[in-house]
Amino acid sequence: MRDAEEFDALYAACAGRVVGHVYALTGNRAEAEDAVAEAFMRAWQRWRTVREADSPEAWVRRVASRIAVSSWRKAFNRVRAHRRAAVDQGVPALNEDHVALLQALQRLSANERRAVVLHHLNDLSVAEVAAEMQAPVGTVKTYLARGRRAMAGLLTDAHQEETSHG
Repeated sequence: MRDAEEFDALYAACAGRVVGHVYALTGNRAEAEDAVAEAFMRAWQRWRTVREADSPEAWVRRVASRIAVSSWRKAFNRVRAHRRAAVDQGVPALNEDHVALLQALQRLSANERRAVVLHHLNDLSVAEVAAEMQAPVGTVKTYLARGRRAMAGLLTDAHQEETSHG
């Protein structure tokens, strides 16, 4: 019974944050929710190992991110084939700032995006990001600096376009 209570407490404490993290990585809330559900299912199947991890939440976040990226890779070729014919459509329930932020995040490299999301959206320290990414702190600092610089340019460009057309 203790296992179920511990697992339920982990889920209640962090499921929303993990969905937010994966959503920021993928830009698709439904895919994020599916990936997180799958990650929690895997966590329950391996609960004795997961609960002993330094951070069970980081374990779930890492697995959910991998699931989402794997799913994204499979879907990428299908989406690319349809993209030429598709008309740009707005994303319902998102304001222009959210759309601009998600578009800017998508333009970063996978490592830059992951570091920016973990640090700035999940409020992890640089050391925690480095541990989760299994990368040296200096490398994470480089990802963050490059990611922030690129996003600043992208978001500034988007804002200037908006004000010149508005």
